[in-house]
Amino acid sequence: MMQRITLRLPEQQIGLLQQMVDAGEYPNVSEAVRAAVRDLVEKRAGRVLKDNDQVSFKV
Repeated sequence: MMQRITLRLPEQQIGLLQQMVDAGEYPNVSEAVRAAVRDLVEKRAGRVLKDNDQVSFKV
């Protein structure tokens, strides 16, 4: 199940997202933002989880 969040972005970023939609890269702005979040999570979540594990071992 997906949850809704509110996100504020500068107009320039919204405009660029809309240009990507208009160019056919994404079906809509929401999907473009979801893709960006997926990329961020894939790149950074492992490190965050590893850091959290290290903290728990120090306690």
